[in-house]
Amino acid sequence: MILSALLTSVGINVALCLLFVILYSILRNQPRNADLYTPRLVAEGKVQHEEEFSVGRLLPSFKWVIKAWKPSEDEILSHSGLDAVVFMRIFTFGLRVFRFAVIVGILILLPFNYAGNQLNIDFTDLPNKSLDSFSISNVDDGSNRLWIHFCAIYIFTAVVCYLLYIEFDYIASKRIAFFYSSKPRPNQYTVLVRSIPVTPGRSFSESVESYFSEYYPSSYLSHSMVRRTSKLRGLVNKADKAYKKLVHLKSKNDSQQRYTRSGCLGLFGRRMDLDEYEKSLEDMEHDVMTERSNIVGKEVAAAFVSFKSRLTAAIVVHVQQRLKPTEWVTEQAPDPQDVHWPFFSASFFKKWMCNIAVIVACICITLLFVIPVVFVQGLTNLDQLETWFPFLKGLLEKKVVSQVVTGYLPSLILVLFQSLVPPVMITLSSIQGYIAFSKIEKSACIKVLWFTIWNVFFANVLSGTALYKADIFLEPKNIPETLAAAVPGQASFFIAYVVTSGWTKIFSAKLFRLKPLIWSYAKGILCCHSDEEHEAPSIPYHSEIPKIMFFILLGVTYFFLAPLILPFVLVYFCFGYIVYRNQVSLWCSCLFLRILTICWIFGSLPFLFRTIGKVCICSFNLVLLEQLFNVYKPKFETGGKFWTVVHDATIFALVLMHIIAIGIFGLKKVPIASSATIPLPILTLIFNSYCRRRFLPTFRGYPAECLINKDRMDENDPAISSFYDELATAYRDPATKSRRDSRKSESSNSPLLDRSNV
Repeated sequence: MILSALLTSVGINVALCLLFVILYSILRNQPRNADLYTPRLVAEGKVQHEEEFSVGRLLPSFKWVIKAWKPSEDEILSHSGLDAVVFMRIFTFGLRVFRFAVIVGILILLPFNYAGNQLNIDFTDLPNKSLDSFSISNVDDGSNRLWIHFCAIYIFTAVVCYLLYIEFDYIASKRIAFFYSSKPRPNQYTVLVRSIPVTPGRSFSESVESYFSEYYPSSYLSHSMVRRTSKLRGLVNKADKAYKKLVHLKSKNDSQQRYTRSGCLGLFGRRMDLDEYEKSLEDMEHDVMTERSNIVGKEVAAAFVSFKSRLTAAIVVHVQQRLKPTEWVTEQAPDPQDVHWPFFSASFFKKWMCNIAVIVACICITLLFVIPVVFVQGLTNLDQLETWFPFLKGLLEKKVVSQVVTGYLPSLILVLFQSLVPPVMITLSSIQGYIAFSKIEKSACIKVLWFTIWNVFFANVLSGTALYKADIFLEPKNIPETLAAAVPGQASFFIAYVVTSGWTKIFSAKLFRLKPLIWSYAKGILCCHSDEEHEAPSIPYHSEIPKIMFFILLGVTYFFLAPLILPFVLVYFCFGYIVYRNQVSLWCSCLFLRILTICWIFGSLPFLFRTIGKVCICSFNLVLLEQLFNVYKPKFETGGKFWTVVHDATIFALVLMHIIAIGIFGLKKVPIASSATIPLPILTLIFNSYCRRRFLPTFRGYPAECLINKDRMDENDPAISSFYDELATAYRDPATKSRRDSRKSESSNSPLLDRSNV
C-alpha cells in the first residue's frame, strides 16, 4: 500500500467519526430515542419522555461531553461494578504501553527504518511512496542499526511486563477491597451440588436435607432443588409474549387497531380480535399452571445449598465430600440473576455431544472464514484483482478508485464479516453446558479472541505465502522464519484495519449505536412497537475485550517491525478511555495550540507525545464512560475475572513478537542478535508463571482470612436475618414463580410472570 492510499483511508474514517459524533449529539436529544441512547436511565425511571417539539433539539449539543468528565473510578465501581472498572483498566494499560511505544518507535526506530536502502525506493514522490519504506524491511541486511531494534525489543518487553504486574496487583487488591465493601450476596453463601446419589425411598431433596444436616448441622441453612423446567420455560415465554401483546392492543384508542393477526410480526395470518386473543392467552395460562403442577416430581440430581457463613460455603466447595469423588460434586454457585437454567436438566451424554458439536462448529467457522480473508487480500493487490476480474481493469487504473479499493475497502469488508463472529460464539458457548451467563460470556470471549488472532492475523499475514502450508506449525524451527518473511508485508493492511475497525467502529457501533438505531426505526415502520418492560443491555465483554486485545497484539507485534502503526493504535486507545474526568473540554481546546507550540519550540518531543495523547483523551475519549452510565447495565459480577484473559493475551503477543524477532534477525543476517533474542520468550513465560502463582489464586476464590473477617463484620448487621430469609428462595427457577393476574392489570406494562429476583 502506498502512503496516499493510507491517507485516503484515514480521511474517510475521520470524516465518518465526525459525522457519527454530530448525528449522535442531535439524535440523543430526541425524546423518541431515549430508549436507544439512554436505556439504562429509562429502565431505572430516571428519564421522562417529553413529546413537545423543540427546534433546539435539532441542533447538536455537546453537554454530554462535560457530564462524562465527572465520574471517578470509585463512582464507576459503585455504579457498574468491578468488571466495568477492569474494562476501563484495559484502556489504561493500553494507553500506558503505547504511549511509551510511540516515543521509542516513532522517534528512534522509524528514522532508522526510513534511512535504510534495502528496498531501493524512490523517495522523491512522497504520496506514492510504499509504506514498507518505514518498516524494518528497508534496513540493510547485516546493518548495525538492527542492534537498535534488538535493544528496543528488550526494553519494550521489560516495560510491558512491569505494567502487566502493576495492573495485576492493582486489580487483585481492588477485588479484595470490593469484596469487603460489598453487601452480602447469595452466591457467597451458596454452593451448587451435583451428582446427588440416588437413595431408595428418598427424593433428591430429602437426601440433600439429610446429608447437610448431618455433616454441617451448625451452618446448614436451606436448599433449592433444580427441576426439569425446559417445557415449562417455553410455555412461560410464549404466554409472557402474548400477555404483553394483549396489553399493547388494549392500550390503543382506535378500535379499528385493536386486533392482531396470528402470523409473523402480527402482519400475516388470520385476523384475531381481542376476545379471541384473550381466550388464547387463557389457554396458554392453563397450560402453564398444569405444567407447573407437574414439575414437582421432576427433580434433577442437583441443588443449590445455602449456609450461614461464607467460610463454610468455601470449605464445601474445595473439600471432597465423599470417598467416591463422582458423588456430591460441589462448585461455587453463581448469583441468582447469573444462573443459566437450561442445561441443569441435560444428561451427561447430551452435554458431551454438545461440546463435540461446538468444537466441530468452531473448526468449520474457522475454515469458512478463510474465504473472505483471501478475497480481502486480493483487494490489497491490484494485479491479482485485475487477474480475477479483467473487466475492472479500466476502473482500477483510476487513482482515486485504486486508493479506496486498496486502502479502505479491504479492512471494511473484513470488519463486516468479523462482526458476525461474536453472536455465533456466544450461541455456541451457551450450549456447552455452562451454568452461569458470566461463564458463557468468558468462554465466548476466549473463543472470539483466538478466532480473531488466527483468522484476522495469521490468515492475513500468511495468505499468498504460506496460508495453505499448515504443516509449518508442526515444525517449530520454521515458524520464526516464515512469520518474519510474512508479517512485515501486512503492516499497511493492519494500519487501515485499526483505523476502520478501531476509530470508526467505536463511534458507529458504541456511541452512535448504528445497528440498534436501524432496528428501532425498522420496527417503527413495521408497526412493531409494544409496551414491553424495557431492559437495558449489558456490556458485551465477549466482543469488546477480544477487539481491544487484538489491537494490543497488533501494536506489540509491529512495535519494531513497522512503528508507523503505533500512533494509530494509540489514538484508538485515546478514543476508548477517559483519563481526565474532572477537566472540561474548553480548557483543552483553548490550550491545545499553545501547548503544542511551546513543546515544539523547546524541542520537548517526549512531552509533546504525552500531551498529544492526553489532549486526544480529553477531546474525544468519552465513548466508554457515556455507555457505562447511560446504556449498559451489569447483568452479572465476576469480581474482575476477565483480567486473566487480558493478561494471557498480552503474554501471547509478547512471545509472538519475540518469535518474529528471532526470524527477522536471522533473515537480516544478524545471527548473534537472533540467538540473543531466544532467552527473551523464556524469561517472559517465567514472568507469566510467577504472576499466575502470585495473583491467580485471588481470582479463583477469596482467602480464608477475608471470608472470616467478612463473616465477623456481618454478625453485627441487623439485616443479616432478613437476608437469610431471602436466601431460602433466591435460587428458585424463574419459570416456577407465580404469575400476576393479567385481568387485574390490564393497564399495566408488567410481564405476565413475576420476575423479581431473577
